[in-house]
Amino acid sequence: MAHKKAGGSTQNGRDSNPKYRGVKRFGGQKVTAGEVIIRQKGFWYRPGENTHLGKDWTIHADTDGRVAFSQKRVTKFNGRKEKCTFVHIEPVA
Repeated sequence: MAHKKAGGSTQNGRDSNPKYRGVKRFGGQKVTAGEVIIRQKGFWYRPGENTHLGKDWTIHADTDGRVAFSQKRVTKFNGRKEKCTFVHIEPVA
């Protein structure tokens, strides 16, 4: 009896489907209400004015306008201050 499995059969060879995360609309681009701006895992980017956060941390536009990014210092729960990137929608007049 063989003490090793045959070379061709392995337990590897499986892979998960890609999640297509990342920034979908960059600064200065036009968006419409409900459009996805960022798909992320975790809280890398934070929602600002005229945006909202989905349950899977996806940031959506609430109104039509242009995308803008800004940085702000935020106090975390442990008292540390950290620079965070916020995503805003500036309405177009």
